Amino acid sequence: AWPVDALGAPMALPFYATPVRAGFPSPADDHQEDRLDLNAHLVRHPEATYYLRAKGDSMTGAGIHDGDLLMVDRAIEAAPGMIVVAAVDNEFTGKRLESTASGLCLTPANPAYPKILLKDAQELTLWGVVINVIHPILPRG
Repeated sequence: AWPVDALGAPMALPFYATPVRAGFPSPADDHQEDRLDLNAHLVRHPEATYYLRAKGDSMTGAGIHDGDLLMVDRAIEAAPGMIVVAAVDNEFTGKRLESTASGLCLTPANPAYPKILLKDAQELTLWGVVINVIHPILPRG
């Protein structure tokens, strides 16, 4: 029950088993081994997984950049150390969940931003755990 593209075709792409070398590739190695469906490798819970687009630079130290596609799994129980999508007083954010002596906090991966220390009156809703980040190598546009 994996997702399909807009035309209803499975989202499996060609997979070449030969690793990429830092040099000139051998023409003999240029053969397709199989088709690879990234969903089968990246998604644990298809019915509970969704995508979001990252905005801002507060998580660059964790490899999450502005415009990156985040794969989020709602079926995974969030634990300290995991990057989560959370709503604090209905404001959405993606941060690392941390446990402190005074309770939970949300920590950015960029020292230019402060931690979000949760106070007793604040409402925290966890929307899922970030399980993969997809970002382009080529410049956008």
